[in-house]
Amino acid sequence: MAHISDSAARTARDLRVVFSRLRRRIREVAQDSDLTPSQESALSLVGKHGAATASALAAAEGVRPQSMATTLAALEQHDLIRRAPDPEDGRRQLVTLTEAGRARVEGNRQLREEWLARAFQDRYTEEERQTVLTALELLERLSRP
Repeated sequence: MAHISDSAARTARDLRVVFSRLRRRIREVAQDSDLTPSQESALSLVGKHGAATASALAAAEGVRPQSMATTLAALEQHDLIRRAPDPEDGRRQLVTLTEAGRARVEGNRQLREEWLARAFQDRYTEEERQTVLTALELLERLSRP
């Protein structure tokens, strides 16, 4: 493995820490006390990717199918998801959002975006916001294959 400079190692470490803290803080903004973090995550996943099987959701979340089944049962009790037979394979069930689930996912997304925009407005100068935008352009390279 090629030598990694001290600055590259420090940048990687600090970026991971800051992103973890920021992700946690953003999640807290719209966290509703009636759902667990696992339930919020599964609900968000269905909202993001649309209809999916429980096993596909379990794989995407990195949990056992039994754990996902428990999570989905709770979301169904809150009337946030529904299950219906897969039109391509009637033995499987597809999970989709109900209107209440869609409203909740969209409301949470909007709350998070508003919080983040307000935080940038209140805590940073225009020059600092432009610096962040420039840094984001550079970081975008990391997301490319």
